Amino acid sequence: MSPETSGGSPAGDVRARSGPVVGFDLDLTLADTRAGISAVYAALAAETGVPIDVDVVVGRLGPPLEVELAHWFPAAEVPAMADRYRAIYPEVAVPATDVMPGAAAALDAVRALDGRVVVVSGKNQADTERTVRFLGLPVDAVVGGLFGAAKGVALREHGAGAYIGDHTGDVDAARAAAAVAVGVATGPFDAAALAAYGADVVLPDLHAFPDWLAGFVTR
Repeated sequence: MSPETSGGSPAGDVRARSGPVVGFDLDLTLADTRAGISAVYAALAAETGVPIDVDVVVGRLGPPLEVELAHWFPAAEVPAMADRYRAIYPEVAVPATDVMPGAAAALDAVRALDGRVVVVSGKNQADTERTVRFLGLPVDAVVGGLFGAAKGVALREHGAGAYIGDHTGDVDAARAAAAVAVGVATGPFDAAALAAYGADVVLPDLHAFPDWLAGFVTR
């Protein structure tokens, strides 16, 4: 089914569903974007001569693009570098993206309960949609360009009861939406860090999600 976008009308099956509405982060939650993002930063380094350490970059994925670029370029150059990054991304990064372990089963578990899946990502809207489409993720709505507590607005609009993500910013998102914060230790923060930050639940990865969801909906 085709996902609906943040500003568009739903496509495909738009009937009301009786199950849970669950929000998911994208990068390092549903999608392994590390190889693609590394390739884009390597291209930027080659074009500009700036020695960007791609291992450092992928080790702290999550915050907005401009925040990361500011570590490598003067502030005045960041907007142009962001534009260049986004110009490169569709052809270089999207084809190098893979599904995170357990992601397909996690989404299937929500759909099996007649639920809805909402992807809310810090990645820009166009590339979030491209990534979801490339991976064939069966989601109902896609919202990009939001980070941290700002994601809570979209989660509230869609009525999400839980938000699943790998970053402490995703805990902030869930809190802002009055949703259950489910951390997955598949990104820059390990299970202890996510728990210490205040995640309600911490899973090692999405393989553990279907069992957690079954208990969540029967509470």
